[in-house]
Amino acid sequence: MPIPSEKTSLKPYWGVTKPYITRIFKYNVKLNLLNIINTLKDMGEYVFPIKKFTNKFGSINSKKDLKNFIQERSAHVTQTTLYGYIKTRIGTRYALMFEDEVFSKSINIAKWNIYMASLSDCTLYVFSYLIEKKNLKQNDAQEIFIEIIENEKTNGLDEKLFEETKIEFNQRLKEVDWKIYHQNNPFKNSGLALYKWSPIADNLKVLDKEIVLNSIKLKWNLVENDFQNLTKNLYFD
Repeated sequence: MPIPSEKTSLKPYWGVTKPYITRIFKYNVKLNLLNIINTLKDMGEYVFPIKKFTNKFGSINSKKDLKNFIQERSAHVTQTTLYGYIKTRIGTRYALMFEDEVFSKSINIAKWNIYMASLSDCTLYVFSYLIEKKNLKQNDAQEIFIEIIENEKTNGLDEKLFEETKIEFNQRLKEVDWKIYHQNNPFKNSGLALYKWSPIADNLKVLDKEIVLNSIKLKWNLVENDFQNLTKNLYFD
């Protein structure tokens, strides 16, 4: 058998190799598309139920309604602002980035940290508003908050963040002025959490700070309006 020269290229036997490579390519493409579809579906699990919740409740009349409002709205704000920011920054490569394991883990860490901050802010806002505007006497903020984050452990909230969140919230309870909290930039912490934890390069993120903080502020403004509307006929003797 002659030894090929440097100019000679060894070509594969396409009778076998080409169909094999084609099958692998098709499999990989299908797998990637499925992963992307599943990722986008997971992202939507917290978002789309919000619409059903909004349509379902015409008012808030019980502790259960209050708990659902805090949990659903906090999840909604977290998901829409975090993924909205990532999508805006990454552009057309948005869905493909979820194929990267490190990036996906960063998003998961960001999601939980922002969500915990959002729950804390929203809980304090809701009870501050009810105490000052609706004459609420029984303050169940701690009970409702702990119930929500306890339940979230079954959805992936890790024990370390759970304990840290509980300690931080209990400290906020000691310091909060219930009469004025709802009027004094009540969602500041969750805005700063979005800015801090979003998995975007720092040199880019610093250029976006004002936009990022405004984006979540607008989302919370909608939540405030919604809550005030849902409780317009609620008053505690």
